[in-house]
This record gives sequence, C-alpha cells and structure tokens, in this order.
Amino acid sequence: MINPTSVHALANAFQTDAVAIRRHLHMHPELSFEEHNTAAFIAETLRGWGIAHQTGIAGTGIVALLHGHTPKGRTVALRADMDALPIQEKNNVPYCSQNPGVMHACGHDVHTTCLLTALRILHTLRDQWSGTVKALFQPGEEKLPGGASLMIEAGALNHPRPEAMLGQHVHPPLRAGQVGFREGMFMASSDEIYLTVHGRGGHGALPQDTVDPVAIAAQLLTALQQLVSRQANPATPSVLTFGKIYSDGGATNVIPNAVHLEGTFRTHDEAWRKEALQRLRMLAESVCQGMGAHCTVHIVSGYPALYNHEALTRKARAAAQAYLGAENVVELPIRMTSEDFAYYTHVVPACFYRLGTGNPEKGINSPVHTDAFDVDESALATGGGLMAWLAITELSMH
Repeated sequence: MINPTSVHALANAFQTDAVAIRRHLHMHPELSFEEHNTAAFIAETLRGWGIAHQTGIAGTGIVALLHGHTPKGRTVALRADMDALPIQEKNNVPYCSQNPGVMHACGHDVHTTCLLTALRILHTLRDQWSGTVKALFQPGEEKLPGGASLMIEAGALNHPRPEAMLGQHVHPPLRAGQVGFREGMFMASSDEIYLTVHGRGGHGALPQDTVDPVAIAAQLLTALQQLVSRQANPATPSVLTFGKIYSDGGATNVIPNAVHLEGTFRTHDEAWRKEALQRLRMLAESVCQGMGAHCTVHIVSGYPALYNHEALTRKARAAAQAYLGAENVVELPIRMTSEDFAYYTHVVPACFYRLGTGNPEKGINSPVHTDAFDVDESALATGGGLMAWLAITELSMH
C-alpha cells in the first residue's frame, strides 16, 4: 500500500527537475491556443519518461494515459492549463520571460510542472496502484471559448471516461505548503456584455436637436445595476460590472452619435444567469427606446459556474490533510472570478482546489495577472506530490 511518505520522498527527489521545467516554461510563455513550443516540450518530456500520450487534441492539447499494475479499476483525470497572458514581465529574475509582452502571470507554468511531476511520481509507483490516470494538458484557459470546452468536444474525457477529475490553481494569498478546498459552488460564470446606445449627435450647445447617447448611457448604466440590487435573489452571488465606456467621436462641445459600454456579468446560479441576461437585454432596449434612442446588445457566452462535487471534494480534502497535515489545508470562500475548468465540473464529478504559492518573507506575494507575479518554488513539490497522492487515493476507492 502506497503511503504519503513514499510520495513525499519522490516529490522531493524530483524537485530539482521540477524547478528546471517550471523555469523553462516561464521563460518561454505562449498565448492562448498558440502553445506549440510548450506542447512540444511537454511531449518530449513525457516521451523521455516513457509515458504514452496523444498530441494535437483541440489544437495544441495533449492527453497522457498512465496505467497501474492493471488497467482494471477506476479512471482519474488530472488537468493542467498551458497558456500565458499578454503581460510584459517586470520581475528581475534569471528565468524572466524571453517573449516580449507575454508572461506566465497566472501560474500555468506551475500547473503544467505539477502535473508532469505527478505523472512522474505515479509512473515510478505504477506497480503499486491499479486503474488509469488520464492527464489533460489543456490550451487556451485564458481566452473564450476556453480550451476545456474544446478538449471535451474533442473527446478528451472518453475512452476511458474518468469517474473523477482533479485540477489545481496557484493562490498567492496562501503560503507555499498550504492548499485550500471548497465544496459545491466555488467560482462564478462569466459572460461578456457589449452594448451600443445609438442616438443622434450634434452641437453640445444645442441638445434639443440631438438624441444624446451619453446621457442615455448614464441612465442605462444606473438602471442595469438594479438587475443585481433589486432583481437578483440576495442569496445568489451576482456581479454586473461595466469596465469600459467610450463614444464614437465627441468632444467638449460635440455630442456623439453612439456610446459603447463593455462589461461582464457573473453569478453562481445557471438558471439565474440565463434569466438575468434576458432581462438585461430587454432592459437595455426598453430604456434606450423610451429616451428616443435604440440599443444593440451583444452577449458573448463565457464560462459556466464552477461546481465542486461535494463527496469528491470531501475525500480530496481528507487526503490532503493526510498528506500535508490538517493545519495546512484551509476552507476557501466562494469566488466571483471564473475558470474554464468549470466545463469539466458539468460533465464529470470534479474538484478544483487552490495551491499556495506565496512567501511574504521573500517578497513573493503579488497577485495573479500582474507583471510582478512569481511563486515560491517549494510549492512545486507540494503541488506535484499532492496531485499524485490525490489520484492514488481516488483510485483506491471502490
């Protein structure tokens, strides 16, 4: 029977290689759906370890299959995303990004490294467990429609179909060596809202001759906030934010013909999500029509809400406590950020948890999606070892 000590030992033994892998990936980031060199590096690494895999899934995705001493039994899927963000890195480190304007600012280099390390551990111990581990190296988490949806469409969860799926994400607020879990609803859906108020422009001193889209957009913005403040159930987390407003032309004394509003709607309830977007469309059109303008509404459907399977998450939390100690496993609050791992949670029982990467004493505490983001690399051993241990624990379930 495999115990946590043997997994810890391998995670520590592979730590030097894990750091080298992570730094290579960090130095050579690639944007969503452009991860060609990243995928080639992963495939080469898997070949070197003798782990069977298939490339070209949903573009640059990779699916690796690892069998224990017998393939009979359960199948567990593990996932890592591979893409980087369009950010110019400002860190002064030897492994700083060498691709101008592109950076692993969301830790996907860590996710990929941890999954590779987990596979290496599982491969080393393959005579001591049964069943199948399916590893998904996924493109395009940062860009709609999301690589997870494309991996599912490409059949990545078939042949064999997993009974459980696990994924992890870096979390700077947690110290390296810690992890966090939450059962049930965890992360929000995310849809993009594009509104255009079409009026009639003219001279700023002659508003009576115009249909002022600026004033109407201001009224519309206020009215739309009531979707959350007065129409949403207060028990259902919802956020409607407009982060960009601009006009076609206009000046201090020129009323433009049109004003554009761009925002996002997020919630944890899929039924309310659908209803709220319908109400938003109706409200935008009616407010503008009532003020003499008209509104075009374009909604880009984004990621669904992320739901952690309760029983699976409870088992994973207990396994993490056995591996790391109860003091290093924390309960997480719900989040209004979104993740395309959510697609998997609507198809198979899944658990998405957080991997601590912070170290304030070393100055490693910058948030994700910033140009100063970095991690305490001791988290690589924690993340790779824990992922392997969670897979082994889940495979042992009958």
